Amino acid sequence: MASISKNKKTGHRRILFVGKDNKRRTIRLGKVPLRFAQEVKTKVEAMILAGEALDAETSAWLARISEILHGRLAAVGLIPVRQKTNGELAALGPFIDAHIAKRRQAGTKANTLMNLEAGRRFLVGCFGADRDLRTITPNDADEFKLWMQGKGYAQATIGRQIKHAKYYFRVAVRSKVIEDNPFTDVKPPSQANEERKFFVTQEAAYKVLDACPDAEWRLLFALSRFGGLRCPTEHLALTWSNVDWQRTRFWVGSPKTEHHEGKEGRWVPIFPELRPYLEEAFELAPEGSVYVISRYRDVEKNFRTRLNRIIRRAGLKPWPKPFHNLRASRETELAAKFPIHVVCAWIGNSALIAKKHYLQVTEADFDRASSAAHFTAQHETAQDGTELQPESDNSEKTAIFNPTRLDARPYNIESYARRDSNPQPTVPKTVALSS
Repeated sequence: MASISKNKKTGHRRILFVGKDNKRRTIRLGKVPLRFAQEVKTKVEAMILAGEALDAETSAWLARISEILHGRLAAVGLIPVRQKTNGELAALGPFIDAHIAKRRQAGTKANTLMNLEAGRRFLVGCFGADRDLRTITPNDADEFKLWMQGKGYAQATIGRQIKHAKYYFRVAVRSKVIEDNPFTDVKPPSQANEERKFFVTQEAAYKVLDACPDAEWRLLFALSRFGGLRCPTEHLALTWSNVDWQRTRFWVGSPKTEHHEGKEGRWVPIFPELRPYLEEAFELAPEGSVYVISRYRDVEKNFRTRLNRIIRRAGLKPWPKPFHNLRASRETELAAKFPIHVVCAWIGNSALIAKKHYLQVTEADFDRASSAAHFTAQHETAQDGTELQPESDNSEKTAIFNPTRLDARPYNIESYARRDSNPQPTVPKTVALSS
């Protein structure tokens, strides 16, 4: 039911088990004797079997253990968070563990919890789990930034972890554990890393599509590169009932932004480049299918690793942040053709975020600029007074969609009607279709 694992390099032990939610959980014990680890393992198994009705022996054991171990047990959902009085000293590790446990019990999303746990690792790695929160000063906060720089972390990582640190100490202030946030004046570096931006050309995208193993992987990739969706959350939330074939658009629910009013989701056009892959998946979907992506629904699977293998199979070198740069490449393309407020409505971000993290300068921009300069020079040197016209350039139009790349079948309303007697999409109650 539970097992003990040991890190060969550090000698640290940990308890591995499957929680009540059928997810793999880890309790890190540090460098402790095997006998102590076995004792914790036995109690963990007892708590899993007993649920909330703990026996007297286990309850007495919980009353004796340290705040750190109690916090770690609570963080994985085995026991409730131990309540503290405002005047009681709070160690950094247990305080953060207790907060993460509360967030988990409140139903916080898995990715958010993962980010919170990453923030804990950095803070504890610098200050130690037993460090009293009230002894951490603004000077210590500056040292935290220098400590991360000394470890060689990227500026984006440092900026992200300083923001996590500010969050945790803000929680401590609101909990009346400390009076002031020592990280208030620590300025995080920019999280925008220009070196990790990469524009994925349509030529490269089609090579990857040709190397995808099946229709669903082709659609996963196409939704990222041609639809600008966030992978995997928005892909897995997409249902066939939210595809409006007649109005050539589909509704994308956004788990990342749904807690913001008016940000539950957005309408995205069925772009010409995307349509053949969406139609192919629709034709191959079993009768009565609900989700557009049905085979690859395990969010714990590493889509990035699989995508990198497909990219190599296509004869290309994997680029940084593979799914983010697919989405960024699409927004960059669209921004060259449509107003930015329209593009942001389709992609699901703001103009500020797009400028900082998504929009890129491409080779096509230089080509257009040099062509325009050449035409201007011709126009200025014309001697006969005739206004010169630029040569027609259909390269952008032809590059957008090549129907010969896939057997793009025209939309068949009868096929759609067979799958669902009502061909109109089920629109979320909070969104009204415009006439």
